[in-house]
Amino acid sequence: MQNDSIETLLLRHYGSAAPAPADLEQRLCASVRQQSQEAEAQQNMATILREKRISRRRATTLVAIGAAGVGALSFGLEGLQALEAALSGQDTSTRPAYS
Repeated sequence: MQNDSIETLLLRHYGSAAPAPADLEQRLCASVRQQSQEAEAQQNMATILREKRISRRRATTLVAIGAAGVGALSFGLEGLQALEAALSGQDTSTRPAYS
């Protein structure tokens, strides 16, 4: 879509005889203001997180927790596959790699 104005889009969609929606300009201004405030809040949060210092101990703890979570997920998936194979009566070790 081209970079058309709101008026052009409304005319294309509703035609020239259709009335403009009630309080259109106020709603658009409020929407733009809200988006601006949200963008500013996100930028402020990013600045705070970028400037916040973190200790090596905390960083190591976060990495260890993340690695443990991935390991647990992997273990859970392997167990789920084994359970599924046991319930279906199939032996996963003798199945061919390609079906």
